[in-house]
Amino acid sequence: MIGFLNALPGAAAQGIIWGIMAIGVYITYKILDIADLTVDGSFGTGGATLVMCMTSGMGMPLSLLMAFLAGCAAGFITGILHTKFGIPAILAGILTQLGLYSVNLRILGGANLTLSDRKYKLLVNLKNIYPSLVVCVIFTVIIIGILYWFFGTEMGHSLRATGCNASMARANGINTSRNQIIAIILSNGIVALSGALLSQWQGFADVNMGRGAIVIGLAAVIIGEVIFGKIFHNFALRLTGVVCGGIVYYAVITFVLRLGLNANDLKLLSAVVVAVFLAVPYWKKAWSENRSKAVREVK
Repeated sequence: MIGFLNALPGAAAQGIIWGIMAIGVYITYKILDIADLTVDGSFGTGGATLVMCMTSGMGMPLSLLMAFLAGCAAGFITGILHTKFGIPAILAGILTQLGLYSVNLRILGGANLTLSDRKYKLLVNLKNIYPSLVVCVIFTVIIIGILYWFFGTEMGHSLRATGCNASMARANGINTSRNQIIAIILSNGIVALSGALLSQWQGFADVNMGRGAIVIGLAAVIIGEVIFGKIFHNFALRLTGVVCGGIVYYAVITFVLRLGLNANDLKLLSAVVVAVFLAVPYWKKAWSENRSKAVREVK
């Protein structure tokens, strides 16, 4: 137990980093009602872009911006494939994700590239957990603040309307295709930014670092909704709940690993955790309906 408590700050920092990625997933999955699998590729693209930019002599701010823009470019491709080529969103995301594997190899010049904290001044670092935790919190607050402002604008409201009822939105003169592209671009830009932070945290970028990212993102979103959904009703608080879901997810993973779980089974555990939390809303609804039915029969 002591070892688990000592590992909690690191799990929290990593959970926040993945929670930022989950915010990007939330935009497409919950707001736009689209299953976008591009994130498995754009997450790695963000990390690869930042590492390559920094090792080429760019400063941290510009490298983060380039990572964000690289993710936006990936989202743009998926958006175009979906809206202009008529490819279903899930297949468009898979196609972009597949292509990004080769793109990431090109960016890195190989399977991976190291980013040493001895040569470069990093924002987050596994060796400096508490300062990194503060930086992660600041990043989260800034991102949530910007998104809260953006989705309160006319454009943000039209994006929400597109996700709620695309047909009604079109009937009211909203360009739903444009909105879908914008949302997917924004989502993958945030995902890539998260990948840029993770590459600093672990000290390298790898072409496989985004594999399974969508599962972790969904886990954070669902956990956040199940645990904090009834408490957090404000949009900004809901996004905060998503990040908290990422922290809970990594706390659970850390606890289970401390119990002696084989690290090779980590993906299986992730799938089980996501499946359970996805099933919780269904179970709650079924239990509520059965209870109401039983009450009516008694009356």
